[in-house]
Amino acid sequence: MEQLDTAEIMRRFNRAFEEHNPAIFENLVAPDCVMESIQPAPNGTRYEGRDVNLAFWQAMAADRVNRFEVEDTVVMDDRANIRWRFHFGDGGSVRGVSLIRVRNGRIVEALAYAKTPGQSAPLPE
Repeated sequence: MEQLDTAEIMRRFNRAFEEHNPAIFENLVAPDCVMESIQPAPNGTRYEGRDVNLAFWQAMAADRVNRFEVEDTVVMDDRANIRWRFHFGDGGSVRGVSLIRVRNGRIVEALAYAKTPGQSAPLPE
């Protein structure tokens, strides 16, 4: 089995969402992958293991009502930062970032953070 570099893994990962193609994830997720989703705030939900992470990402990619828009991807050795906007079917959206770590050609960690509605910290007067 070919071992992909981090940049190629991120190209495929993003493409799976953009093309709504869940099959692309098959060879991207490590057996010991850990992912933290954006909800519920403030800590998200932690998913451990290949099967649950693969199912989570495949379900998101298969969704044709909502969609991801990748705004930017930066790769640094075994890590990548993906800045994205998630568009809801009703026209709303939320912006966020995923911090990804790769080992041996597979995603081992994905931590997602999002801007959510709420009150901003007050500005000093």
